[in-house]
Amino acid sequence: MSNPLRGEVVRLYKNLLYLGREYPKGTVYFRERLKVAFMKNKDVTDPEKIRKLIDRGEFVIKELEALYFLRKYRAMKKRYYDPEH
Repeated sequence: MSNPLRGEVVRLYKNLLYLGREYPKGTVYFRERLKVAFMKNKDVTDPEKIRKLIDRGEFVIKELEALYFLRKYRAMKKRYYDPEH
């Protein structure tokens, strides 16, 4: 018997894995931490708990995106801001 939320969990994992490519500490570090986090919750079967974990994962996605946008903004600001002119 398959859980109907399994597809969402797999999608979340793949999205996080994709976002982890640019993680400051490296892809390998991020992948290991991601796998540990998902394996820690592999025995959860209650749909409500799974839904809460998915929502938490989507929050992490938003936080990662904010981190990357901030890093990009800081790089652009540093590149184009010249205090002598």
